[in-house]
Amino acid sequence: MPSVRRTGLTLAIACSLSLSLAACQPSPDPAPEAAADAASQAPVEQRPSRQYAIEEFIESTGVMGGSFSPDESRILFSSNKSGVWNAYTMPVGGGEWTAVTMSDTDNVYAEAFFPGDDRVLVSRDQGGNELDHLYVIEADGSERDLTPGENLKAGFMGFSHDGQSFFVMTNERDERYFDVYRYLADGYERELVYRNEAGYDPYEISPDGRWLALVENHTTNDSDLHVVELASDQATKVSEHEGQALFTPEAFTPDGEWLYYTANDQGEFAALRRVSLQTWEHEPVRSADWDIVDATLSHDGTYLAVATNVDGSTGVQLFNTASGEEVALPEFPAGEVRNLRVSRSEDKLAFYLNGDRQPNDLYVLDLAAGGQPVQLTTSLNPAIDPADLVDSSVVRFDSFDGMPIPNILWKPHQATAGEPAPALVWVHGGPGGQTTRAHSPLIQYLANHGYVVLGINNRGSSGYGKTFFAADDGKHGREPLWDTVEAKKYLQTLDYVDDDKIGIIGGSYGGYMVLSALAFQPGEFKVGVNIFGVSNWLRTLESIPPYWESFREALYQEIGNPETQRDFLIETSPLFHADKINVPLMVLQGANDPRVIKPESDDIVAAVEKNGVPVEYVVFDDEGHGFSKKKNQIEGYGRIRAFLDTHLKGSAPADAAPAE
Repeated sequence: MPSVRRTGLTLAIACSLSLSLAACQPSPDPAPEAAADAASQAPVEQRPSRQYAIEEFIESTGVMGGSFSPDESRILFSSNKSGVWNAYTMPVGGGEWTAVTMSDTDNVYAEAFFPGDDRVLVSRDQGGNELDHLYVIEADGSERDLTPGENLKAGFMGFSHDGQSFFVMTNERDERYFDVYRYLADGYERELVYRNEAGYDPYEISPDGRWLALVENHTTNDSDLHVVELASDQATKVSEHEGQALFTPEAFTPDGEWLYYTANDQGEFAALRRVSLQTWEHEPVRSADWDIVDATLSHDGTYLAVATNVDGSTGVQLFNTASGEEVALPEFPAGEVRNLRVSRSEDKLAFYLNGDRQPNDLYVLDLAAGGQPVQLTTSLNPAIDPADLVDSSVVRFDSFDGMPIPNILWKPHQATAGEPAPALVWVHGGPGGQTTRAHSPLIQYLANHGYVVLGINNRGSSGYGKTFFAADDGKHGREPLWDTVEAKKYLQTLDYVDDDKIGIIGGSYGGYMVLSALAFQPGEFKVGVNIFGVSNWLRTLESIPPYWESFREALYQEIGNPETQRDFLIETSPLFHADKINVPLMVLQGANDPRVIKPESDDIVAAVEKNGVPVEYVVFDDEGHGFSKKKNQIEGYGRIRAFLDTHLKGSAPADAAPAE
């Protein structure tokens, strides 16, 4: 289900310490003939060199976020190093981590250093229920909830340019809508600066605190952009357009004169433009043959960072705002540079490197001094040889009606025409999500154990133009589902795939697609793995969180209105057709999921069990819409592979599931 809120190589090659001193000594060059003969006889190392347990994949460290300390000597970030997410700091030149929070239950995410001292803002929900609160960690380590109360959701919006205040949105007054408050950095006294009666979504606030940008959602393909002058409460719509188009505010300039935004009203893809807050005139800034998905300005506006979704990969560029010239970023032999963050002085740049074989690693580059970036984290478990992991590739096939369907394909090293492998069609969440090229512990685990994985971007996926994105509207359970059947047929054309052993797996909306495939296209897939997927659209649409109110009508137009299209939603809900499911099914669910509530999984499990087919049900009492704690990932992912080994591959090695 969609989220309706937006929240915000090493260059030196290390010498292996395991080499003996003798092995490092120079030796005479062999004769050319001898060298050639030795090369021809050298054995080719088989990959993977070994198959890793799920515990080894999850032992890799997750890191994300980044905020520089006031003196820019340290950086704040989030990590699941301890098993759950916590906030940490470390020196920008490398060194030991210092824990800011030490939760062993609920995940805590780092938001920002205060600009003038070592206090830190963090956010935390309760067991994955997504009711986030904002907390301050004082210099002495004590914690204070800045958004106290029951059943409210709050989000940090940023500090003012002078650092004397910060902005927070919360739905405490009206559970449906988010108001905006200004908090003083000294003492935390707060003032309501925007009372949200219109039900628009707050996105960006100008650094001088004068302007607020909000989005009015009409459909999942159409929105309007409004700018409110907070002192006068005067709102101006700056997105006049014809037809369907999406507008997203990105950043205000530090002087409060311009708002940068993205929009796809002038073509298939979102371009970056800016609008003057004095004349309301618009100017083009950047465009590409793909969607520009993010743009941020540095503290004083010297730099503009732009991210583009390029065929399932992320392309990041840094520009000098005044000249428009591109600033060269470090080049790496593998992986993508992501999530650029420029320090307040604009002298330092933090970024992440991510790739198929490369979990997020944090780097810092000194923009003022130049030189090479410093790698601060080494996230991949050192017990895993990166060469044993696999690189993904982009592949396409023509669907039943000739529409080209893009996919991300992971091919195991051991899959060959002589030893074809079982395969999975992997369906992303949404609707409107996208499977991209990035490190995935679960997918790499499955590939390491011999499963081909095809991450389908069926019609309705983002990233391929607004026509493709809208192609699933009102068609769920039909055309997008039929794309997954065509994906199976594509896999059957690959000589290294066992064409009789193809299953389907997906989470959230992808879980709905799994259930739909088994109920509406029986016989197509050998097994299904449903990870917190919708089984009953009527209940899901009637039980969405109250703070999704601004997006409710858009969801109804995308999927169906439970008040006026009840019969249609029954027709497209797998629960009412569960008697057709006749293959093994696995269901995983977080008990605190606010998007796809637990009864969605309870009911489909009970219904399919009546069919006499194997059904496995895994519930995590301390998770929500996603499994974020390492202990649950180990159990959940391990049990997925054990289920697939038993019911798809046809074997169940003892190491597949973690020990009870």
